[in-house]
Amino acid sequence: MERLIIIGGGIIGLATALQASRQKVAREIIVLEKDPQTGGHQSSHNSGVLHCGLYYKPGSLKARLAVEGIRAMVDFCKEHDIPHDICGKIVLAVDESEVARLRDLQARGTANGLRGLQRLEGAAIQEIEPHAVGLAALRVPEEGIVDYAAVMRKMVELIRSAGHQVRTSAPALRIRTSGSQQIVSTPQEDIAADFVINCAGLHCDRVAKSAGLQPDSSIVPFRGDYWKLAPSGEHLVRHLIYPVPDPTLPFLGVHFTRMIGGGIEAGPNAVLAFKREGYQRTDFSLQDAWETLTFPGLYRFLKKYPGTTWSELRNSFSKVVFLKNLQRLIPDIRMEHISREGGSGVRAQAIHRDGSLLMDFSLEQKPGQIHLLNAPSPGATASLAIGNYLIAQMQGTSPNAC
Repeated sequence: MERLIIIGGGIIGLATALQASRQKVAREIIVLEKDPQTGGHQSSHNSGVLHCGLYYKPGSLKARLAVEGIRAMVDFCKEHDIPHDICGKIVLAVDESEVARLRDLQARGTANGLRGLQRLEGAAIQEIEPHAVGLAALRVPEEGIVDYAAVMRKMVELIRSAGHQVRTSAPALRIRTSGSQQIVSTPQEDIAADFVINCAGLHCDRVAKSAGLQPDSSIVPFRGDYWKLAPSGEHLVRHLIYPVPDPTLPFLGVHFTRMIGGGIEAGPNAVLAFKREGYQRTDFSLQDAWETLTFPGLYRFLKKYPGTTWSELRNSFSKVVFLKNLQRLIPDIRMEHISREGGSGVRAQAIHRDGSLLMDFSLEQKPGQIHLLNAPSPGATASLAIGNYLIAQMQGTSPNAC
């Protein structure tokens, strides 16, 4: 292959380019990123957690790539001296219904190939997290934290040192087919390639539509906000502390996360965003809001989950409600321990027209093109494995070949 174009300079696009470079699948690889810098959105506006594949349905693409991905990412960090810490986490059950779900979660993790899962009760919980209170917990030793910005800087360096290109301020406006070639139009020029892979994240559905596809799903952006713990409250958390998630939703609930640069964040909530790249509550884009509010799948989703929707709204706009959610895991936390607002992120969640959420990674193909249309968490952790998977699909090999 002479030329491969990858649209999107987030961590998945960069990882795909890096894996393609390592495998020498094309003489020339070009990454097109619309912003002046790479990785400015989901890839850097996240909790920095290395997810190991605990939550995902056994046999699903997400489960397999998460387990492969965390091991590949840890190896990458070790090889290139990138800051990371396999600190482990606990998933805490605070009532009987969550205890039952915790057992199911342990079974899922075991089926997915996770190592060292350990059920904890009573004093065993306090040995690991002295201020956490629950009926039972699941210790997940393979989970950790990482500096994803440093990961992406190294990926860009390796791609360019191999003689390939990462172009910024180069949005893909349109993709058309001309004979055996794919023509990608940017504001600067039209670029011909043998193959195009769409890893555009928050804008992946728009890129797909620009290529003539009509996906059954649409990206609906959900913003998540974090609070930072004050130094006086940091002693309350040693590792990562998560609640038992609702298996019908993609959101993991409010949790405590150590950060690789120091400090602890608590959050996030999950509320509808009216701008795909809107990290403040007041951010608004007429185009983004119009596309979201005229998408019938949104209203079907809201009808299915009215309680969750209302709960997340209250959690977003009331610090008191947010604190109560945190106190379910750590009763000792107080208002004075929440010092200031932390970071925020916008999740690119694909929703079907029938209102159902795409829970797995999802892609759509046409001759000469692959479009990754849903790659939420653990997309960053699994990025190197996802890159291998996309290349395997491009080459027409079995998914098990990656």
